Amino acid sequence: MELALVIAVVVIALSFDYTNGFHDAANAIATSVSTRALTPRVALAMAAVCNFVGALAGTEVAETIGEGIISIPAGESGLVIVIAALLGAITWNLITWRLGLPSSSTHALIGGLVGAGLASASVVQWSGIVDKVVVPMVLSPVIGFAGAFVLMIAILWIFRRRNPGRTTRGFRMAQSLSAAAVALGHGLQDAQKTMGVIFLALLATGHVNESDGIPLWVKVSAATAISLGTYSGGWRIMRTLGRRIIHLDPARGFASESVAAGVLYVMAIGLHAPVSTTHTITSAVMGAGATKRLSAVRWGVARGIVTAWVLTIPAAGLVAALVYGVAHLILQ
Repeated sequence: MELALVIAVVVIALSFDYTNGFHDAANAIATSVSTRALTPRVALAMAAVCNFVGALAGTEVAETIGEGIISIPAGESGLVIVIAALLGAITWNLITWRLGLPSSSTHALIGGLVGAGLASASVVQWSGIVDKVVVPMVLSPVIGFAGAFVLMIAILWIFRRRNPGRTTRGFRMAQSLSAAAVALGHGLQDAQKTMGVIFLALLATGHVNESDGIPLWVKVSAATAISLGTYSGGWRIMRTLGRRIIHLDPARGFASESVAAGVLYVMAIGLHAPVSTTHTITSAVMGAGATKRLSAVRWGVARGIVTAWVLTIPAAGLVAALVYGVAHLILQ
């Protein structure tokens, strides 16, 4: 029974990774596609490759997810907690994807872990959640908005006397690099979260020790799943992020992507914090767009997105708690 549950955890975790890929494909490429810097299929292929490379670039975030959110009991009961957490996160991902809302797969997973942990009376590491989740969750969109706003002001000043057509073409080309940088950061952040969950299950069953690190097969399978999901696309969310918030020009697309990529790298490599790529790029888009004028940003759409952000952790946690309750009754 335990082996079957381990296999189930791996399959469900990789399914979550796949939904994460198509749910968050827009993070890396929506602005580049909307400014016509890249065609949709070329952008998706580039994002998929960069996701794969980024997923293999480190394990800091995976270790935070695997060891810093909840402490689960050994054996089958621990595996059921992990399965419930994953199903809660997948459910919320599918709901927000259907509605076209760029919510956070990261916070859906963390909400699922906390909800299942509370329902099972496991130890929730609140200090780790505050330090590694709540504080970065607040800081990353603030830095994304402010950083993109400041960078775009600098771009406007530096290029104020340049030929507009030539400048636009230059930034359209530069967006290929900035979009790739965001996709790399997305893999560095989001694929590692799935690695962390699988590692958590392997710890619960004694297949690995904390000192062993993430097995290579876990890294490769998670990187592959998120890349395939990314290539399948997330067109509903792409429309929201690329056009409904604000119609970006290439310079503003470059500014928002560059700042978002920088935030993702610093949070992953420097702070080992699992931040939301969705929150970061969306707030950066708003910041760059606000340099036109504040009214240029469709704040009504932005308000709906922020509402989804606020609901993500409790909603995913509630679903995970319900799944755990049903599973616990069945397995008793």
